Amino acid sequence: MRGNTTSWAVLGVGAAVAGLGRLVGGSLGAGITGFGLAHVVLGMLDQFRPSVRQ
Repeated sequence: MRGNTTSWAVLGVGAAVAGLGRLVGGSLGAGITGFGLAHVVLGMLDQFRPSVRQ
């Protein structure tokens, strides 16, 4: 899997988890939403990371 593909996968899974957390609601839903949003941020940051070519 290419690095860019991995970044998009992490971002997509994070968006799905954040959406699921919004559907759950309450304090548990807030925790799930935060977990998903953290993955969205990590996926976006990973896209801007320079790749190391050997």
